[in-house]
Amino acid sequence: MSLGDEPGYGDASRGEDGGYGGSGQTRTRLPDRPGDVYGGARRGRSSSRSLVTVVGVVVLLIAAIAFANRGGDDSSSGNGDNDKAKTSPTAASGTRPVESKAAGIPSGFAQSEQGAQSAAANYAVALGSADMFNKARRDQILEAIITPSRVTDFEATLDKAYTPQFNKNVGLNEDGSAPHGYTFVSRTSPIGTKVTASSSDAATVEVWCGGLLGLAGQNSTNPVTSSWFTITMKLRWTGGDWKIVTHSQKDGPAPVPGDDRASSADDIAKAVEEYGGFTYAR
Repeated sequence: MSLGDEPGYGDASRGEDGGYGGSGQTRTRLPDRPGDVYGGARRGRSSSRSLVTVVGVVVLLIAAIAFANRGGDDSSSGNGDNDKAKTSPTAASGTRPVESKAAGIPSGFAQSEQGAQSAAANYAVALGSADMFNKARRDQILEAIITPSRVTDFEATLDKAYTPQFNKNVGLNEDGSAPHGYTFVSRTSPIGTKVTASSSDAATVEVWCGGLLGLAGQNSTNPVTSSWFTITMKLRWTGGDWKIVTHSQKDGPAPVPGDDRASSADDIAKAVEEYGGFTYAR
């Protein structure tokens, strides 16, 4: 994950965000230059099959995460007053993002609903990043954001999902690295957050996200596509910070697609390299 500094907030951590794919009917305007999207893939049969493959393996990840959560929930959040969903405006509060990091991921959030929302947004970025495709980096991420009693379960389950064959299906090398001449894009961008239950030491937070997933390169058969999804996290206050107990995901809400012209592989790769992410805070 590679996060850039957020102007006005000092040293922000860096993160490459990725999204899990959904499905839906979209309109795509192809670029004018021949050979783009990508290397002549004009959204014909082979491109459609590639897109189905990407969506299929992403669904596998979602199922794997759901399986990891079946092991039990050591959260006991809420009381009688927390049975009803608590909503909050999406407008920023003006609170500055945290400055500390753990494994390159923002940490040290406030023990409050606002702190839980900020933690959930930043954790969504980490879980959707390209770093998750690298075993060593994935374990670091899980160690930093998962409650200690669940780390081993998450690692074991995700190891079964991020297999060499899975990486090949996405277009990567077996070790999760991008082939020479290609840029792998996996980013998640939180749009807003909502607390649906909370107590002094537990919170359930929904994070509405947009995501990018694919391989940018002139001959890529898995061009970068966008998706919309909502992640639900149950968090527990552990060791002086919020940590994930369970994590689930569903498609949408998705806006009506516009008529934006699809960018070339070079433009997408350049954007990924030049534009960093943010540290999120309400």
